Amino acid sequence: MNNWPLLGVAVVVVGFVLRRNPVLVVVIAGVVSGLAAGMGTGDLLALLGSSFVNNRALLLMVLTLPVIGLLEHYGLRERARDWIVGFRGLTLARFLISYLGLRQLLSMFGMIDLAGHAQTVRPLVAPMSEAAAERSVGALGAAERHRVHALAAATDNIGRFFGEDVFLAFGAVLLIQGFYAQNGIALEPLAIALWALPTAIAAFIVHTLRLLYFQRQLARSVRAQRISDVERADAED
Repeated sequence: MNNWPLLGVAVVVVGFVLRRNPVLVVVIAGVVSGLAAGMGTGDLLALLGSSFVNNRALLLMVLTLPVIGLLEHYGLRERARDWIVGFRGLTLARFLISYLGLRQLLSMFGMIDLAGHAQTVRPLVAPMSEAAAERSVGALGAAERHRVHALAAATDNIGRFFGEDVFLAFGAVLLIQGFYAQNGIALEPLAIALWALPTAIAAFIVHTLRLLYFQRQLARSVRAQRISDVERADAED
């Protein structure tokens, strides 16, 4: 057994310890492992090229993150908070219900990666949710703020998970079709996707009720904390 290709693992460890560029470290580790395995230059370049093409969606995500970070550096989150405050009557529940519906619809049409934790939740949905909650129930403490952020992330997860099942070309739909085909049952992807529609509608209704309940609980928590602070201040006086 040739153990020399394991040198690539050592390159990855050393590169991460030295805090070098992760992409550069991984590429160098791949080259080292390929050369140690006896691959020719042409075969190695072909392998790197095919890996690049097969993972281009992940590369797009990697390129998106610096852009979002730059926008956040120049005040994207603050602008999002200020913008959401201008909507009268917009509560936390109403905002997240609207985002849930939009996320599900986009996922149903295959636009799954158009939104997500990195693309929309952290830079936009989380600060907007926080602003909508403060507009509805008042100033939030650190614990309440974290709960609002977690709820925004959960809303994105539910919208994507139960929306993508309705998309015809989704991997799970094709997997189900292939399983039935192996057992002599012919099903069209459209029929399978339509059967996921009632589940998506049920998930939307259930999470809507959860959002409304969370808003009521948040209002009670903030009110109780406010009363406790007043009582503590009176006791100190």
